[in-house]
Amino acid sequence: MALVTLAGYPASGKTTRAAQLEAGLPGLLPDHLSVCVVSDESLKISPSVYDDSRTEKPARAALFTAVQRLMSPTTVLIVDAPNYIKGFRYQLYCAAREMKLRVCTVYTVATPDSCRKWNALRTDNRAYETATLENLLVRFEEPSSMVRWDSPLFTVPWNEDLPTTAIVDAILSGSIKPPNSGTISVAKAPSDALHVLERITTATVAAIINAAAQTEGGGGVVTLPIATDVQIQISLPARHLTLSELQRLKRQFVTVHKKAVTLGTTERGAVDWTEESVAQKFVTYLGEHLKP
Repeated sequence: MALVTLAGYPASGKTTRAAQLEAGLPGLLPDHLSVCVVSDESLKISPSVYDDSRTEKPARAALFTAVQRLMSPTTVLIVDAPNYIKGFRYQLYCAAREMKLRVCTVYTVATPDSCRKWNALRTDNRAYETATLENLLVRFEEPSSMVRWDSPLFTVPWNEDLPTTAIVDAILSGSIKPPNSGTISVAKAPSDALHVLERITTATVAAIINAAAQTEGGGGVVTLPIATDVQIQISLPARHLTLSELQRLKRQFVTVHKKAVTLGTTERGAVDWTEESVAQKFVTYLGEHLKP
């Protein structure tokens, strides 16, 4: 349904805001929607992982995997984590787009001094080491409403109420971005596609040469026996067709479609590598390129 990403300085109140959303959203959402919070704490990720990049990266990967697993058309998923790197927020945004979920970002704003004070008051083993806290404060990349992965952006100072109603509007009626083209799975051609492509085009050329010989260059519509149970009609031009001309067009056709097979760029929604489909595509190609 939606992905709500919290961002802000460490110890700026993100967990408090996540709890407020988790408590307030169910009464404002349709009954079929549920609210779920995924956080470092729920995944038992210690604040100490941010002491070193070698431990931070796998922790962030674990968070991303959990987010992907919990995304659902019937779930409002709240991500309560540092999310201080814009590249990671973009990664979350792309995952949400792939699932066709609405997105929004809640930016909890507090001064660095306030964050230092609140971090020092923590007694639940969730406090950051002083050096780690200072490092995260420096590295924090502020969300911006000007970039699509942070929009719509709700900036919430620590001493102001959460705009729950506006967030609900974004969740229920915000635009759903189509999946990024780079993340769309492309249908793969079958393993024997290249063999079928070569065999059918060769058989088609041979059938055209035979048909042209029978019509003695008169042209017209003829039926080509391509393979077992495969017969295709083609309109031949009223002139003598040479084998070299047909072979040249065959090579062009095969080259284009061989690239599609090897690179996985076959046309979406119309991938059909049966003998009849390949023969029909080739005959259509010939009809467009054979000169009268």
